[in-house]
Amino acid sequence: MIDGLVIIPTYNEIENIESIIRAVFSLEKPFHVLIVDDNSPDKTAEKVVALQNEFQGNLFLVNRAKKAGLGLAYVHGFNWALEHQYDYIFEMDADFSHNPKDLPLLYESCKNDGADLAIGSRYVNGVNVVNWPLSRVLLSYFASVYVRLITGMKIMDTTAGFICYRREVLEKIDLNKIKFIGYAFQIEMKYRAFAKNYIIKEVPVIFTDRTKGQSKMSGSIIKEAIFGVISLRFRKFINRL
Repeated sequence: MIDGLVIIPTYNEIENIESIIRAVFSLEKPFHVLIVDDNSPDKTAEKVVALQNEFQGNLFLVNRAKKAGLGLAYVHGFNWALEHQYDYIFEMDADFSHNPKDLPLLYESCKNDGADLAIGSRYVNGVNVVNWPLSRVLLSYFASVYVRLITGMKIMDTTAGFICYRREVLEKIDLNKIKFIGYAFQIEMKYRAFAKNYIIKEVPVIFTDRTKGQSKMSGSIIKEAIFGVISLRFRKFINRL
């Protein structure tokens, strides 16, 4: 049985979806893929349905009624993965900013190197980001510095979205209590794992900005992250995390 599921949330990713699916299925290490689509107007889901005929039994699709945030899309995917008994569950973007060839590295970190949560890290070995403007690199890098200062986590890339979880981590984190749906979701998941003393390891990867489609980053997402970190720390302090 294939033990790893790659969850890819999508909204208007018609330009990338076929290529990213084929890239995952071309790896020597086999994975299943779950696309969680937020009713994309560009018919991303229809392309996935067409590809299911070719990758029958390996490619799955969940259609959500509307765009409701990255965090909720992943929580939906996590619950699906747990229900279907996968041991290693991955987060990955559809736009090739996360290289599918790095999936086996994250898998090995959890499978054989003792990690409960493996992060594809942009900052554990310097700054490994391609095609981002300097302003966005600085925003992302210092966001992680800020998160470390507030939370005490010893993680260089606290906002990373390229991750492998061991099944147990998602079982023990109460997914129903996840508060954030945007940028802060990635921080919250790591912090909840950290608070439960799970082993978190960073695997160096090169992050390449999308060349097709549009970024989903917005000011409201950044604001959620800034104030969300303080909220997380306070709730842990009063034992309400």
